[in-house]
Amino acid sequence: MNTHTPQAPAPSARIEGTKVTDEKVRKWLEIGGVIAAVVLIAVGGGSIILSMKGLEVVKHELQQQKIVGASDMTPKATAVEAKAAGLSKSVTLPTCSVAGKTVDNGATARCFASYMRIHALESTGGLVYSQIPDYATANGEGTNEATKALMAHEQPVENPARTTWVTETALSTALNASYMAEQLGLFGIVVGVALLLAGTGFAVLALGGALRTPATGLPGRRSFPWRPRAGGRAMVGDGADSR
Repeated sequence: MNTHTPQAPAPSARIEGTKVTDEKVRKWLEIGGVIAAVVLIAVGGGSIILSMKGLEVVKHELQQQKIVGASDMTPKATAVEAKAAGLSKSVTLPTCSVAGKTVDNGATARCFASYMRIHALESTGGLVYSQIPDYATANGEGTNEATKALMAHEQPVENPARTTWVTETALSTALNASYMAEQLGLFGIVVGVALLLAGTGFAVLALGGALRTPATGLPGRRSFPWRPRAGGRAMVGDGADSR
């Protein structure tokens, strides 16, 4: 009975098959790199555009309020006023100055808000909202007991200091939100620039043939000629599969 022993593919056939596989992989990697580059550039550009529009909105909305800093909104003047009002030394005083300046950006808005807080503390005797009595009294100290409060239309009069603090909190929160929005806009621009650079780098690597070089991508197959060694045996055959 004759038996047929299958022969292994020739070395040259194996090399050609490997080259075709490597070429397909390299091609798909290049396509993936181009797609990634397009996505990164698109997202980066969109981030920059939206962030710049956000900054414009913040500036426009602040300008519409026509807010100008009072003449006493300087660190020196505020320190004198705080001392005269008997504010505690633990109260943090503003270090910026917005006197006579128009509030039209996040930095001036935050500075103005910090002065508003000091003015509110001066009007309440250094008390925050949770410490202010609920009702007004004749001596101005206030009380939490309705029976001891000033009466108007048979109802206890609400402490006006609480209203002052609520108003200050609402306005300063809005101004601080403008500052936060501006910072987020700037952060969005930085992220957008980073994405643009990353996308451009992907495009350069993919289209510039980086994957075709042995040092940075898929290494090709190299062939070495036969070289004899001691004993007459060959080391590597011509066309052998070697890296």
